[in-house]
Amino acid sequence: MGEVEGELSDAFAAAGVTGFLHAADVGSGAEVGVEPDAPVVTASVFKIPVLVELCRQFATGERAPADRLRVPAGGRTLGPTGLSVMLDDADLSLRDVAYLMMSVSDNHATDALMALLGREKINAGMAALGLTGTVLEEDCAGLFRIIESDGLDAVLDARTTNRSTPRETTTLLRRVWTADGLPEAACDEIRRILALQVWPHRLTSGFPDDDVRVSGKTGTLSHVRNEVGVVEYPDGGTYAVAVFLRLPGPEFRNPAADAVIGTAARIAVDHLRAAA
Repeated sequence: MGEVEGELSDAFAAAGVTGFLHAADVGSGAEVGVEPDAPVVTASVFKIPVLVELCRQFATGERAPADRLRVPAGGRTLGPTGLSVMLDDADLSLRDVAYLMMSVSDNHATDALMALLGREKINAGMAALGLTGTVLEEDCAGLFRIIESDGLDAVLDARTTNRSTPRETTTLLRRVWTADGLPEAACDEIRRILALQVWPHRLTSGFPDDDVRVSGKTGTLSHVRNEVGVVEYPDGGTYAVAVFLRLPGPEFRNPAADAVIGTAARIAVDHLRAAA
């Protein structure tokens, strides 16, 4: 284990969590990681592949961003935000549904888009990018059904639930930021939406300067705390970071776990910047 990997492991241990991390310089590909190829439970980070497939279809003309999606009032997927808690029929553009899915992690918006796109097509898109370890097994409603029937542990097993690896996650983000294997127009829209997350505090806590731009997606599910994103410095340095945590037990609030995401991301990015 190198010095920076040891520092990262110490930070995770001090916070009382098990951490999995990968960070990469978007330009050079220089990298640092802690178990970067371990399968991890994505929680709401799985919404990024949904967004990628939607925006790819926008760019190829299969769908248009302004196409309408009618969302009936009944049968909403459980969740604390967005369409999940709205009471009336809604009619939105596809890009606005995508915004809700990413900015406030709207579960029903996610499921509506997955029903439109098809889970198999989303997974095929990831495989086409070489991300064979990034797999969506269920939509949000499906995850809740499994919890109800089989218990919470059934959706916390990275072998069988929605999953990725830290390295595959940063690889996807690097592809989006460099339009590698994806249309430029699709990447522009993905980047726009990822910059609009309303809860960026886990990652931004490590990068408090106003001139550092952070775009990303959070994920929380019982024992799981995640944050992935891209950190852009005013000097042009751009870094993809993925931090996935496992807590000892289910905790709705765990400030130490939230904080170590930013701490670990900063340690990793500082190392990459110093080595450049």
